[in-house]
Amino acid sequence: MILETIVTTQNSAGRPHIAPMGIHSHDEELVILPFHPSATLDNLAATRTAVINYCDDVRVFAGCLTGRRDWPLKPAEKIAGHVLASALAHSEVEVVRIEEDPVRPKFFCRPLHEVNHAPFKGFNRAQYSVLEAAILVSRLSRLPIERIDRELAYLRIGIEKTAGPRELEAWGWLIAHIEAFKKGERA
Repeated sequence: MILETIVTTQNSAGRPHIAPMGIHSHDEELVILPFHPSATLDNLAATRTAVINYCDDVRVFAGCLTGRRDWPLKPAEKIAGHVLASALAHSEVEVVRIEEDPVRPKFFCRPLHEVNHAPFKGFNRAQYSVLEAAILVSRLSRLPIERIDRELAYLRIGIEKTAGPRELEAWGWLIAHIEAFKKGERA
């Protein structure tokens, strides 16, 4: 099963990095699959720890993919790391083994500490649409733009029917980023 999360890591100097990431839940392990090259991959290799944050504020997902990475953090409880302040729950994990891959290595992690901060009340269709659009943004250089446009047209239905202010803000960031990509600009 793939869970859409926010992974926080830190480099060996303690500088945090926040990244949206679909992690795999397999038996009692959580598997983080960062692409080469990435700060998440470098940080995991250096510190062998991470925090997996379960969050329903889709602005964090969209923001990280559009250059908005300054989200409030608080110290992790059992590892040297950071928890997303808006996380509904989090798992502090340590890497127990790595499967090397030239594109996307697998970091198999075991939870050391898990905390629930607030109840998860479910996603509405707009939140789902923002998450799916964020995934498309993360693959702009790998997917045909026609496919992205087609999928966005469908996702827009959920935005139009159920979006609140947070979802509209996040959707706007993603659409502006895609439009800048199409024009060959940096968003």
